[in-house]
Amino acid sequence: MALLTSLFGCTLQSTKSLLNTVTTNLACVRYASKKISGSTRNKPIKLKPKHRGWKVQDGHMVRQSQILATQRKPRFHPGLYVGIGKNGTLYALEEGKVMVTCEKIIPNMKQRWARLNYAGRENSVIYKKYFNVIPEPHHDRFVLIDTV
Repeated sequence: MALLTSLFGCTLQSTKSLLNTVTTNLACVRYASKKISGSTRNKPIKLKPKHRGWKVQDGHMVRQSQILATQRKPRFHPGLYVGIGKNGTLYALEEGKVMVTCEKIIPNMKQRWARLNYAGRENSVIYKKYFNVIPEPHHDRFVLIDTV
């Protein structure tokens, strides 16, 4: 025990001599104990739905330029009196009744959109839905009065 006290006393004397000769400027710095971060949950992304697909069912009456279907890839193809927009939207060219048929297609692989959508299916049979508009027959109530 005496040995420990003498050893401790020697170390204190040596540190006193060092402290007297060297001046130190120490400052206390307090660091944050926790990191600041966002929540770890994956927050849902609020996207509006696009509502693509059929707009008019088979057998319904449509007006001219009414949208029949919207699509991103060519799921539906235009038939009689149906036009297709740049973004793949099918619309009626005439007023009439909608008729949807399933028909076999043979895509022209020289076209870019056909290569993008039907690559690897050159030798297979592909069936797609076709939208057709059957125009209403015009009434026959006119009577010929005179020829010119």
